Amino acid sequence: MTLPAAILPRLACTLLLAITAAPSSLLHAQAFQGLPAGGGFDPQRVLDARYGKASAAAESGAAPAAIEGALATLRIESTGATQDKRVPVSVGQVFAPGAVAGGAGLAGKLADGSRVPLQVDVKARHPDGSLRHAVVSAILPVPSKHPLALGLLPASGAAPQAGGAPALPEGVDATFTATLDGKPWVATLARAFAKGKPRSWLAGPVVQEWVAAIPLADAAGRPHPHLSARFALRWYPELRKARVDLTVENDWAFEPNPSNLTYDAELAVNGDTVFRQPELVHYHHARWRKLAWTGGAPAIHVRHDTAQLLASRALPNYDASVRIDDSALTAMHKAWSGPKTEPMGVGAALPAMPTTGGRPDIGLLPGWAVMYLLGMDPRAREITFGTADLAGSWSMHYRDRRTDLPVSVVDYPYLSTLGGPSVKFNPVAKRSEAFPDCVRPEACRTPNLHDTSHQPGFAYLPYLLTGDHYYLEELQFWAMYNVFASNPPYRFYGKGVLKWDQVRGQAWSLRTLAQAAYITPDKHPLKPHFLSLLDHNLDWYNTEYTNNPRAPEQGFLTFGYAIVYERGRGIAPWQDDFFTSAVGHAAELGFGKAKTLLAWKARFPARRMVGEGSCWVAASSYAWMVRDKPDGPFYPTIGEMVRASLPEQARDLPCASDAMMAALKRKPGEMLGYSSGTSASPANMQPALAYAADTLGDEGWKAWRQFMARSFKPNFGAGPQFAIVPRTK
Repeated sequence: MTLPAAILPRLACTLLLAITAAPSSLLHAQAFQGLPAGGGFDPQRVLDARYGKASAAAESGAAPAAIEGALATLRIESTGATQDKRVPVSVGQVFAPGAVAGGAGLAGKLADGSRVPLQVDVKARHPDGSLRHAVVSAILPVPSKHPLALGLLPASGAAPQAGGAPALPEGVDATFTATLDGKPWVATLARAFAKGKPRSWLAGPVVQEWVAAIPLADAAGRPHPHLSARFALRWYPELRKARVDLTVENDWAFEPNPSNLTYDAELAVNGDTVFRQPELVHYHHARWRKLAWTGGAPAIHVRHDTAQLLASRALPNYDASVRIDDSALTAMHKAWSGPKTEPMGVGAALPAMPTTGGRPDIGLLPGWAVMYLLGMDPRAREITFGTADLAGSWSMHYRDRRTDLPVSVVDYPYLSTLGGPSVKFNPVAKRSEAFPDCVRPEACRTPNLHDTSHQPGFAYLPYLLTGDHYYLEELQFWAMYNVFASNPPYRFYGKGVLKWDQVRGQAWSLRTLAQAAYITPDKHPLKPHFLSLLDHNLDWYNTEYTNNPRAPEQGFLTFGYAIVYERGRGIAPWQDDFFTSAVGHAAELGFGKAKTLLAWKARFPARRMVGEGSCWVAASSYAWMVRDKPDGPFYPTIGEMVRASLPEQARDLPCASDAMMAALKRKPGEMLGYSSGTSASPANMQPALAYAADTLGDEGWKAWRQFMARSFKPNFGAGPQFAIVPRTK
């Protein structure tokens, strides 16, 4: 038997995901069971389709095959000529529950069988004690013509980590200077180590990293009231190579008279200027970042194991069969230049978040991030990580001097960016928790307008894959902003309940909050804050919806400006789908109360497709009517809802019939809502239906099959942010 050629690429990628996610002992017994052998199907081609052949492909530069027995295989490729013989590698790595048991460690193995010492800095563990997230570091030979494969294998015991007092390595220095109105304000790496109370981030024989912050100071040593520098120094002692990670901040939460500041910026490392920008306008409560290496950055690109990342459930189950459209990626990368890629630019994102319409930055992850996840292309990495670097450019970064951390509503329950002074006064602490007013309104103007309802997920994937401290804090800043961007009574003060927002705002805020609660290191002071905030939110949603007999039987949200169409009769099902997908993501991250909520919430997308009396053609309509009149009772059945939502001329016609499609001015098999758009309503619905299939059993799968049977589908290769598929079969 010979399989049709047209289906082989999709089948190969699908099998690859199953193969790499399964234990190695099950590889032949399960993954290839029942498949034809011989000329019609070659199991090795399944691997070659993604990674290339281990031998012949090496000559052409294709990636080598996975390392046998590895939990994940990293592929390191050269990006240019170098005189180095060995190269430092530090990456973030996430694992599924139970993959690396508590007390166990990791070992490194190359394709030739040789072992590589690894340093594993554990950041977070699953509730069962198994490893969730770590920074894995090694010194490797420089890849030559072909990529180098490094397998991460389970080891019997965790390697001991070295500690010790922070010490600035000999021969490493960095100086940042901001010249305001002709006056220099300076921060040095040496002073940060001496005065900034350095904190260890990585500690071991391969690499050490410390994070220290100090205010910029004038010639007399007087600190600037608003500007501070944060250095993260990464040091590889064996290679005597250092990475200087500088973040310049204008973000103290309660410092009086905040404003934009204009200065000439210059960063020098070991006496050499590595960055200079005259008249840099640094917006209030914003920050920017620059990296520099002593001796030059390593000329490598690390490709993570996509199948392993997806199987870990730390990321949504993006369709591994999607082939990234090279022309779309090329165009995106070509546009990656100019002021938008420099400090206070916003990279690939839109400066004004409230801008409406289909966009590549909306989704559980932005489109460019999913392009990188599925293809591991260096161009997509540059855009993904570069835009995450620039996520600091919006004026919503508030740091607490008391803790030196992003400000938290758990500490300041009356904190807010909205409402008058009276709602921001804490009667228990007897203090105002309002942010100080700008020195002058015009002194705080910025083109970068942030909100919750159109907010990209900037930093989660970059932190997951690098373990960089900057990305962790960026995720935390956005998660906290989403919670305090409301009147304190509306959110129940320190509980941070999100129900006040637009449904899409609730969705993206819940997404970011769940990610912060999941990936923030266990020993981080804000970890219990994020867990508590998420718990309060899930309790509220389950009380108001899941366990409430008065909640809509069909599973849609009613709070937070939900019923806004037709003068209080209709909802936006696509916004509701955003929320369902955010709940599904939180459930896959392991939060049990999210699983409970998802079982109720997943009804709505599924029943719009296959519920009694419904019509799948209209499931992705822009608006759905849920009652006859404002403040009236909700329709008890999905059939009544779809009848009220369809245009009058189509209501009495058989679903998807030629007559209905003609009345709706649609082609046979086409859903409403721009069926071919990668960010249009049917695409928005796909993640919600994928989670419904995994949650609801037969009803969910019936809805998924009906959805996939439609004739008009997007080319997700050009924008894969909604290309999420079920995990179960």
